[in-house]
Amino acid sequence: MDMDINTLIDIRVFFAPVMVDVSDPALAQAYADVRNDAKDTSYAVFGYTPDNKRVVLTESGTGSWSDFVSHLNDNECQFGFVRVTTGDAESKRAKFVFVSWVGKEVGALKRAKVSVHKASVKTVVRDYAAEIHAEDREELNEDLVMNKVKKAGGANYGSGN
Repeated sequence: MDMDINTLIDIRVFFAPVMVDVSDPALAQAYADVRNDAKDTSYAVFGYTPDNKRVVLTESGTGSWSDFVSHLNDNECQFGFVRVTTGDAESKRAKFVFVSWVGKEVGALKRAKVSVHKASVKTVVRDYAAEIHAEDREELNEDLVMNKVKKAGGANYGSGN
C-alpha cells in the first residue's frame, strides 16, 4: 500500500499523544516550595481545569501524608508531590513522592489520558524517590508508601533488615 507523505503526517498527528498544558507558574512554585528545606510546605496537589486542557495547582499544605490524601477526590484525576521523612534516630532525610491519582468514579476516557498527561506533569515534577499510581485509597496507605520510599533509597542501616 503506497501512502504519500501528507497521509503519513496526518496519521502521525492523529495518533500522537495529546499532552496537557502545565505552564501555570504556580505548579513550578509549589514543586519548589515542597522541595525547599526552608519552607514548611509538605505537599502540593495538581488537578485539571474544567475543560481538562490544563493542569493547575489546586492545593498545597503543611500537613501529614493523610492530609495530602484527603485532598484527592474520587471523581477526579489528580497529581501530587509530597515530602516525607525517612531514616532512623541517627539520620533523618527528606524524600519525595510523586503521585498520580485516578478516582474510582472517573470515566474511561479521562482515566486513559492520565498516563499520557503524567509525562507533561513530570516536566515540572522532576526529582522524587518514589512514584505511586493509585486508583484506590488502599494503594495510598502510608505504611505501603513509606516502604516503597525506603526500598527506593537503598541502604536502611540499623533497621535489622
